[in-house]
Amino acid sequence: MIVIFCDNIDDFIRFLDRRTIDEVFYEFKEITSNSLVSQVNIEIVLHFLAKVENTTILYETKQIITKSKNSDVDIEVVKTLKSVFSSVDSSLNLVKGKIREIFLSYSS
Repeated sequence: MIVIFCDNIDDFIRFLDRRTIDEVFYEFKEITSNSLVSQVNIEIVLHFLAKVENTTILYETKQIITKSKNSDVDIEVVKTLKSVFSSVDSSLNLVKGKIREIFLSYSS
């Protein structure tokens, strides 16, 4: 089992040609703070699976998005990501899910 973390989304996209399936998984995590500010930070985590010889590899990247507490920026981010991924390869599907935990439990 190997997990490769890409510091930026450009590197993550560059490695998409190594994927074994047409799904890129995403999940949102709210970064909690005790502030009364009307802005919150959301972390979006992206994953896909690849294979080199007999080794399965999980590629991962994270991005931080700031949004107002009552906005639907999550929906806009997903639409933008779908557009980016379809421009790279029209067969790519963006799927909401936590593939990392499944991958880690499968690999051990």
